[in-house]
Amino acid sequence: MTPKIFDNMTNSGNHPSIYPLSKHGLLPQEEMLETKRSRKQLLIGIPRESSPYENRIALSPQGVELLAANGHQVVIESLAGEKASYTDHAFSEAGASIAPSAREVFDCDVILKIAPPAPHEIDLLKPDQLILSQFYPYLQTRDNIQLLLDKRISAIGFEYINDGVNCQPVVRSMSEIEGTASVMIAAEYMSKQHNGKGVLLGGITGITPTEFVILGAGTAGEFAARAALGLGATVKVFDNSYENLRQLEHHIGQRVFTSILHPRVLTKALKSADAVLGNLRDIQSSTSFMVTEEQVAEMKPGAILIDLNMGQGGCFETSRCTDLENPIFTKHNVIHYCVPNIASRVSRTSSIALSNIFAPLLLRLADAGGINNLIKQEPGISNGTYIYKGILTNNQIGQAFNLPSKDIGLLMAAF
Repeated sequence: MTPKIFDNMTNSGNHPSIYPLSKHGLLPQEEMLETKRSRKQLLIGIPRESSPYENRIALSPQGVELLAANGHQVVIESLAGEKASYTDHAFSEAGASIAPSAREVFDCDVILKIAPPAPHEIDLLKPDQLILSQFYPYLQTRDNIQLLLDKRISAIGFEYINDGVNCQPVVRSMSEIEGTASVMIAAEYMSKQHNGKGVLLGGITGITPTEFVILGAGTAGEFAARAALGLGATVKVFDNSYENLRQLEHHIGQRVFTSILHPRVLTKALKSADAVLGNLRDIQSSTSFMVTEEQVAEMKPGAILIDLNMGQGGCFETSRCTDLENPIFTKHNVIHYCVPNIASRVSRTSSIALSNIFAPLLLRLADAGGINNLIKQEPGISNGTYIYKGILTNNQIGQAFNLPSKDIGLLMAAF
């Protein structure tokens, strides 16, 4: 009976004298008032992606509904979710406002998009806005970064956000998707439908199973190994870390062929491979590759290389960046698939995965009262913040583009 009486007492408006005995009355009143003052109502804008090869959207209707239920406004440009199979009606029903053009979207306080802002989008930005997008080093120019600095905005590259336990949630989520999708891609291009050898990726009774070589035992490698093993392929995994290899075997729950990157062992595996997934770059030099052109030339005709490392320059010496419209090219009779945003192939799944990260992040941003407080509360956010109020805060970007930068920790002390 006690819990019921306690609930009735705390919920009643007729017994103010008993509030100090309730669970709410035990909290210092000053702290409650301070929390209310610091919380911020967000106006979030999601423009339609201008890149023809970007099919994802940063929030799903479910993500919009969660934000709207917490008092925030979301403005979405018309047809922004079309390539992820989301209609304007679905977003409107979830509580979003549909804008006819990008200009209305870029009037919002927080801009959330996938690809980095193009010059015409930067022109629409206003001082003191916050923009969250991918940074994409290979797409950036010094002029674009300077335009962002001149606008005096704050910018977060969400692929660099750290969750505080040495994990980058966006990278991990997209790596899970890309690792699995890479096996599907290999299966497509090994079939005769795509002028492949007409080989089934997997294992059939009485037929030697296909060989799938994976360079990199990280998240993408792990999920690629799971998918390939599930189809019955023979999987060989290489990495420059014994601990990574050990963890991969532990996570997938079975023994597979694993090896440190011994050149002779790798060369032998490549010669017999039907498909190779690359997700590593030679850490010793920015101009060398895990797989040389000579090694590619010795591979079986009709084999396929899938390079997941195009954002950092590629894993194979023969790689060159392609897109979803023209994803492959052939060199030394080996098919190369070098699309940098493979997750865009499965845009709806990827959009839901991103929304699961961004919706809670935006709620935390609102509860913190703005980006300044959020950076102080969550150091992992500062890892992704490369511009703060018009000041470049990423030293690596500054060195790459010959721009001055400042330590964000020192800036936080000043703001």
